[in-house]
Amino acid sequence: MVIDWLIFIPACFALNLAFGPNNLLAMTHSARGGIPFAQRASIGRLLVFVPMIAASALGLGLLLMTSAVLFNIVKIIGAFYLIWLGIKLWRSAQAVDFVKTSEAETSPRDAFRAEALVAISNPKAVLIFAAFFPQFVVTEAYWESYLLLGVSFLVLESVAIFAYACAGRFASRFAKKKMAWMQRGSGAMMCLFGALLLLSPQPARS
Repeated sequence: MVIDWLIFIPACFALNLAFGPNNLLAMTHSARGGIPFAQRASIGRLLVFVPMIAASALGLGLLLMTSAVLFNIVKIIGAFYLIWLGIKLWRSAQAVDFVKTSEAETSPRDAFRAEALVAISNPKAVLIFAAFFPQFVVTEAYWESYLLLGVSFLVLESVAIFAYACAGRFASRFAKKKMAWMQRGSGAMMCLFGALLLLSPQPARS
């Protein structure tokens, strides 16, 4: 079994590092509660990705890709959740004193749940697994290679989470007095992601 790691790893890591709703959450959680807090919250995202990868391996990702009705249902639910979360982030900036931010001010359960729900509400995640992974799967060792690709993705995702958490913490220390504006910016970006998801077309069938 030979997987083309020299192509997969940099291409996959580029996907992991792409700025999106979950990575924005990692930055926001780190700014409010610290890097360890953001990493613990992001476990919710990783746990959601595991069944998504399994679903893609079983072919359910292709079903989502080719079914316009199913894709649009998931897309609409995900888009409105992102918009709701963005509004919540924006409004919370008015009530939080970021100069005295501590982990206790942000509920670990809420942060974990937000990471998980954002990950599962975006149909593009499972489509990435369904469209990207098969390019590197070894057909004669399908399940073994899919497992290795999935584990590698999760490891690289953890590295990306740490990178965004560091960026969020650095931003909070660099401009503590402007953290309320950073919170509002995060909320506005989350609403933008929701709007873009709502307007995105169904992926073309290959």
